Amino acid sequence: MNNKTILITGADGFIGSHLTELLIQSGYKVRAFVYYNSFNSNGWLDTLSEETKRKIEIFSGDIRDPNGVREAMIGIDIVFHLAALIAIPFSYHSPDSYIDTNVKGTLNILQAARDQKVNRILITSTSEVYGTAQFVPITELHPKQPQSPYSASKIGADAIADSFFRSFDLPITIVRPFNTFGPRQSARAVIPTIISQLLNGAEEIKLGDIIPTRDLLFVKDTVNGFLKIAQCNELIGHEVNIATQSEISVGDLAKQLIRIINPNAKIITDSIRIRPEKSEVFRLFGSNEKLKSYTDWKQEYSLEKGLKETIEWFSKKENLQQYKSDIYNV
Repeated sequence: MNNKTILITGADGFIGSHLTELLIQSGYKVRAFVYYNSFNSNGWLDTLSEETKRKIEIFSGDIRDPNGVREAMIGIDIVFHLAALIAIPFSYHSPDSYIDTNVKGTLNILQAARDQKVNRILITSTSEVYGTAQFVPITELHPKQPQSPYSASKIGADAIADSFFRSFDLPITIVRPFNTFGPRQSARAVIPTIISQLLNGAEEIKLGDIIPTRDLLFVKDTVNGFLKIAQCNELIGHEVNIATQSEISVGDLAKQLIRIINPNAKIITDSIRIRPEKSEVFRLFGSNEKLKSYTDWKQEYSLEKGLKETIEWFSKKENLQQYKSDIYNV
């Protein structure tokens, strides 16, 4: 990857901003594809150090627009495609937008990368494509189960990417991170939901179903996994999990955070936060054996260490005030 120019779509988001930061620190040339807006906001990239920001080439556009995507792809060697709509409850409300962004947006990336003869394309998937685990740990051979419109759109995007590898020999790897958490994560996710409520003094922590289990992966381990996969040409044509190969229930996670921040707080069920029964993914517990067998990736953050760093970030006033903990963030 030396002297390569990298395009990161969704660079302004949670995982994308951490990946951008890692690649800049590692000495790569990065073009950050950010969602166009009239405020010239570059999302979480705006919070990076001035030294880091000076090294980033910003490209404002819309992943749904093939013309802008083609322009962004000019001169690019490697693509990390992270841009997506990811909130599950909103996908119940507006499934069309998930098809346009996640499926058509991925197709735009693939077409442009093929035209430009890009050397490597990493397509970001999600552990949600597996649905509730039929066996654990979940390997890349686990059946796909579209338990939400969001999951269905990502299964579709993955299938289109795989078809381009098989039909046109496009050098694609499908990267499937499990439940990533850490600084900058949106309030629609469970850990920011719990932490922001606790830090804002709530005595009753509103949650949906607390029975489901998740494989929680700290964001720095996630983006390190992306980099290790990009450096391994043997993974072209593969699907690869990034996971901790462990699980914790939402309820036990909440209790752990309550003990750290405010032991007097109680968990209450908020019915609006409960997914339809057939749509809820009750167990996610991923295998990382494939990733470890092809690369030297290893998990550097335990759950406890990752939660500590996340709480420290949220505890800063300028960060916490960006979160609306008193409402249900869809």
